[in-house]
Order: sequence, then structure tokens, then C-alpha cells
Amino acid sequence: MSTPAPFTERLRAGLACYGKQPFIEFDRRWHSGDDIADYHRRIVRALDDAGVPAGEPVGVVVRNRVPHAAALLGFIADGRPVVMIYSYQSAAAIAADVERLHLGAVVADAQDWTNPVIEAADRAGTAAVSLSPDSIAVLRAHRGARADRSLAQAGIHILTSGTTGAPKRIPIRTEVLAHTVSSMIHGHVPSPDDPPDLVFWPFGSIGVCQLLAVPYVGKSMVLLEKFSVSEWVRVVQTYRLRRTAVQPAIVRMLLDSDVTRDDVPSLECVVGGSGPLERDLRVEFERRFGIPVLWAYGATEFAGSICAWTPDLRARFGDTKPDSSGRALPGVHVRIIDADTGETVPTGDTGLLEARVEVMGGDWLRTTDLASIDEDGFITLHGRSDGAINRGGFKILPESVRRVLITHPAVLDACVVGVPDHRLGEVPFAAVELRRNATPPSESELRDLVREKLPSHHVPVAIAIAEALPRNAAMKVRPSEVAAWYRPPNPR
Repeated sequence: MSTPAPFTERLRAGLACYGKQPFIEFDRRWHSGDDIADYHRRIVRALDDAGVPAGEPVGVVVRNRVPHAAALLGFIADGRPVVMIYSYQSAAAIAADVERLHLGAVVADAQDWTNPVIEAADRAGTAAVSLSPDSIAVLRAHRGARADRSLAQAGIHILTSGTTGAPKRIPIRTEVLAHTVSSMIHGHVPSPDDPPDLVFWPFGSIGVCQLLAVPYVGKSMVLLEKFSVSEWVRVVQTYRLRRTAVQPAIVRMLLDSDVTRDDVPSLECVVGGSGPLERDLRVEFERRFGIPVLWAYGATEFAGSICAWTPDLRARFGDTKPDSSGRALPGVHVRIIDADTGETVPTGDTGLLEARVEVMGGDWLRTTDLASIDEDGFITLHGRSDGAINRGGFKILPESVRRVLITHPAVLDACVVGVPDHRLGEVPFAAVELRRNATPPSESELRDLVREKLPSHHVPVAIAIAEALPRNAAMKVRPSEVAAWYRPPNPR
């Protein structure tokens, strides 16, 4: 029998410590550690009853709910490989995943076991286990399905956010999860009297790391199935949270609400990531709430953050490096290379970011993110190279146009994408999301704003004005859906 990884041992010990004490609050009801452990034991019993071989990878059509939290925590603590299946897709897409993965079993909420999904499990020979708050049911027994060997590695096979295409599964080995969890903490050392963590990022992607971090450091959690400003305020007020996580869309939602510093007096800072945060937005947030924003940068491929601000770094350098995402975390090496030559660029120059996470091996992983590193080791992101729009030979970074659009007082957020053009090959198209109760600007007004700030080839051919931009479960804008809004002019 193989020796359990140190991460697994610590996770097991952490889960065992709760007992009758509150562990997870969901829908304003607390569940004890014993409740979660008992629920997982019942899931394991259902897998045994369904004839699923021990250690066979199990898929989870994952939702931010208590049964799913119990399944994920228990499987990872047991060393069973877990394969994430995105719940925020159609029944046909879930069915296609189930049939393609050929897993020993799939566990899913009762609402996700639609006829197409059950039929897909039948064809694949995959056991089907249905979860609900009060019961666990075996819908189909295992009939010989065996997953690809690449999925048999202990740990989690996690989904990327899918902002630039269909979500992809990235394996994060059990021994890497300690780095993943520590990258979520941003230099914070928890203490026994800490209030609960607020967990709301989707479990199907990097949100599972939020879930794992709680028992790993011995805290409790308030679990939200979906973020809302009212619930965020309730949790901060009720449990006097001193720090909590945010992401760009949430920062905008809070700034567009009536929430003030008096509503959340206990907060000492917020930590965030999952996308760039504009300087003006950070300054506005810090001015309203009187607390620092500690930002980070990472990706699923890196098993978490690779650089971040800590409270100490913010106190020393925060005023002089307002656009940075912080310094590389312990055990992480970052360099900036020239896209054409592959050579490291001089300090301060912009190029493609590469990173090497020691616990993941010795390979440098190249991103499509443009970044620079200054003389103090602080990393600043400048957009994505793969999103550049080639307008008749003129390159346009969508982020540069977006930054101009969101300076308009009525604009809460914006997305800029390239759309086909028969003459120029590709042209920029934009969509903006308005602030609450804002007077809608005209399209020409927004185009003039871009024209004033950037060269003329950056001006979008059209701008859609919407109440809300299309977002995925992680609240990131879906560029492909924005592009589908574009209607080219009729040829004369």
C-alpha cells in the first residue's frame, strides 16, 4: 500500500478535528464535521453497492452545495482521483462528458441526472450516484467502465474557467495541493479564533482550492452556491470577517451597490485574483471601504497563484507599485521572455510570462500573458498576447480598449473582442455593462471616448450597450458570447 501524501494526511487530520463542531454553513444552516463525514461515508457505501472498484477515478458534476463539498473533501482525503465535470452546461454537454470520460462512477445532484445523462452513463458502463441533501441513491451500477490511465493519478482533474473556449481539465497531483492551498492564503497565518472563511468560487474550477484550504488550516466556512452582494454583506456582518476574497466582477458589483464602510466595519483587507484589476477600480474600492486590496495572479495550469501581495509587501511598496500583482510566491520562479527569440528580456521590459513551480517539476510553463518584472521583483500584467486583434496589419490589445471604455462614468464593465471583417481580416467589437441607475451613453459617445485616447484603428466598429455582460460560473465574461452579439453591416 502506498504511503499517503503529507497533504492527504494533514487534510484527514483537519477533517477529523471538527466532530460535533460547526464546519460548513450553507443556506444559513450549520453542518457539523460529523455531518460531513457521515455524508461522505454514505457516498462511499453507495459506490461499493454499485460495484465501483476501489481507487477508480470518480467524476463529480460539481455544484457549490454541501453534498458536493462532502464528496470532494472525502475523495481527496481518501486519495481517490477526482475528475471535475462542469455543471454549468447543457444536459447534452454533461452527457457527452460522462460518455467520453468512461469513469468508474459519476456522482451528481439529482437535478443533473437528466435522461440524456443517465443514458450516457448506461452506454459507458459508468455507475450513476445521485446526491440530494437528505438521500444518496444508486441509479445505475458499474458495468466495466475504466477511465483513461491519465485520470488515475491521485488528486484532482480541475476545470479551467473557459473564458477563451471550452473548459479544459488540468491534473493537480495530491502532492501539489499543499502549494495550491498556500497560494490561496496570501501570507495570512490563521489562528483558532479566526472567523469562518467565505467560500463562493465554483468548486468545478479553482474554487475547490478555497474549499480545501478551510480544513487544511483548521477553520470553518460559509458556503454560497452563488455570490450575491446581500449575502456577502450578511456574512461579513454576522461573523465579523476581517478578510475575504473578491474578484474583479465582485469589486464592480460592490462599488455599484449601496454598501459602505459602515456596513462592513470588521474588514481589514480583501484578497483577490482570477483576472486583472484596473488601478482606478482598486483606488475607488480602497477609498470607499478604507482597506487595502491585496491582488494576486495565477492560473489553473500553475495549480494556484504564482505571485501575490501580502500585507507586509503592501505596507512597504503598495503606494509605489499600484499596477503590480505582487512578488513571486515561495517555490515559484518567474521570468519574462521575448516571444520570437525565447530569450529573457531586460528588467522592466514587456514580454511573455513564464513560470516554474518547484513542486510541479522543473519545466517552465509559458503563458500567453504579457508582463514585466521590475528591479524589486514585482510582476505587472499588461494583457494577453493571444487576444491581439489584427486589423489590417495593425495590432490591437483588447484590454487597452477596455481600459478606456470603463473610464466612462456610466460603464461598469466592458469586453472587447475581434470579429471577422472581409476587408481587414478582423476588427474590434465591444460591449459594455452599465452601472446601476446610470444614464445610458450613446454608442457614438463611447466610440469618441476611445478615439480621444487611442489611435483610430482601436475604435470599435460597433459597441453594444447591455444591462449585463454574459459571464461563466466564475463570473468571468465570455468573449465568445459577446462576439455573437455583433451584427455586421449589410453589404451595399
